[in-house]
Amino acid sequence: MTKRKDIELGLISLLPRLRRFAIGLSGSTDEGDDLVQAACLKALERYSQWQADSRLDSWVYKIIMNIWIDRRRSAEHRLSLPGEGLWEQIPGAPLVAELEARQDLKRTWQAIKQLPEEQRQVLLLVTVEGFGYQEAADMLEIPIGTVMSRLARARIALARLIRDDNPSE
Repeated sequence: MTKRKDIELGLISLLPRLRRFAIGLSGSTDEGDDLVQAACLKALERYSQWQADSRLDSWVYKIIMNIWIDRRRSAEHRLSLPGEGLWEQIPGAPLVAELEARQDLKRTWQAIKQLPEEQRQVLLLVTVEGFGYQEAADMLEIPIGTVMSRLARARIALARLIRDDNPSE
């Protein structure tokens, strides 16, 4: 099998994870989908740059982050809640429990998008995507201690933001 074919098959299997990461990074379903599309296109165009002995997911995550950073530098993007407008379509059990869950999720996403971009990247890679500290450090090209520090600060800030937004707790 050719290297390009390996990448094509790998990208197909990675699409759900790439989409989840890109939506979390951008804060928007549309922007996330656009990031994934651009990253897949770039990966296919530059398939010769991928090292077959390295992880394809790490390489594509890095492409997504680079595209996101380039776009953020070129124009200011307003973050919006992932799936905004789709919340009403979520099927659920009892109405009260569903509304509370929606509010909790909305409050969490609002807090995440307030985090500095560096903290948000690490938080999404480690806690949402399940990468280890060293893998995240390699993807972001920063020391592992910086990953640990950013993650700790992100978790503390997130807890504070959620708690301040919900003073009854």
